[in-house]
Amino acid sequence: MPVVNYEQYCAMLDKAYENHYAYPAFNVSSMETVSAVLAGLQEAKSDGIIQVSTGGAAHASGATIKDKVLGAIALSNYIQLVSDYYDVNVAIHTDHCKASNIEDYLIPLIEETERRRKNGLPNLFNSHMFDGSDISLSENLNISKDLLIRCAKNDIILEIETGVVGGEEDGINNEGVSNDKLYSTPEDMIEAYEALNNIGGVYIIAATFGNVHGVYKPGNVKLKPKVLYDGQQALKEKYGHNKHFKFVFHGGSGSAKEEIHETLDYGVVKMNVDTDTQYAFTRPVVDHIFKNYDGVLKVDGEVGVKSTYDPRSYLQKAQTGMAKRVVEACQDLRSVGSHIDFGSVKTKDD
Repeated sequence: MPVVNYEQYCAMLDKAYENHYAYPAFNVSSMETVSAVLAGLQEAKSDGIIQVSTGGAAHASGATIKDKVLGAIALSNYIQLVSDYYDVNVAIHTDHCKASNIEDYLIPLIEETERRRKNGLPNLFNSHMFDGSDISLSENLNISKDLLIRCAKNDIILEIETGVVGGEEDGINNEGVSNDKLYSTPEDMIEAYEALNNIGGVYIIAATFGNVHGVYKPGNVKLKPKVLYDGQQALKEKYGHNKHFKFVFHGGSGSAKEEIHETLDYGVVKMNVDTDTQYAFTRPVVDHIFKNYDGVLKVDGEVGVKSTYDPRSYLQKAQTGMAKRVVEACQDLRSVGSHIDFGSVKTKDD
């Protein structure tokens, strides 16, 4: 299936909210990881989201160049090419972008979408995330408003964050953040709604409830999913029972299934998965190296075994390992079998 358009993406998120499941959003940094995600989604018969962080994008451009815009464009182009060969729908998203990276990452990508749209081509990305968690909420929302105005003009969904996701990911370290900032308040969420709701664009909100990037031993992470419920209730009480947030769950790797399922009932429609899929990709490579040590290395004057040090031999295993973890994520998020056949569903863009 081709990458979804704006109307189809909105329909995906609406269906997820209405049916209490979420789309897994997988970070990718190479053709291999993209292919692993697509293979896993197809096996699960689940639509999904493929996302690119600034670090993943820089990696994709090559160790010599390290150009995050170039890498993001390359990954998006690859996703758009190969997704046609899979029977699932995918949206393409950029992950955490701090205020300091807006001008050198987010804006160039939006400008590339604008160029494409003028030439009748599909968007480069379907959605972008602005992470204003390291600045004041008022500044965060002022920037978010400007971004949403521009995104709305280009059929791009915007993801924002209130509160702070703990831990460390992609060079962003929030391990020392104060405990109170790990939990968004209903007031924070209402303020975000009031700032963004009348602009006309579509946004989703990564409200924090103690979630942490990375994987930690049981008991080390204190999730409070009820934070999301409280935010939904506050919105309904102030603006009517037909109002609701569509939430994003960051730091989903390693979370208990019971906690994940509780968040789905409170309006989570997207959950980021990165750490677990990184491990699932790397573990088969390590196994291959250990089992073929004398083949992958030219030890004591020997020539090694070409078939074992050929990168394709272990990268194929890595893809298979990651694809299995993609299926598991779909199971955890109740999205298995939820694929939407847009060939039989008319949208405004059709």
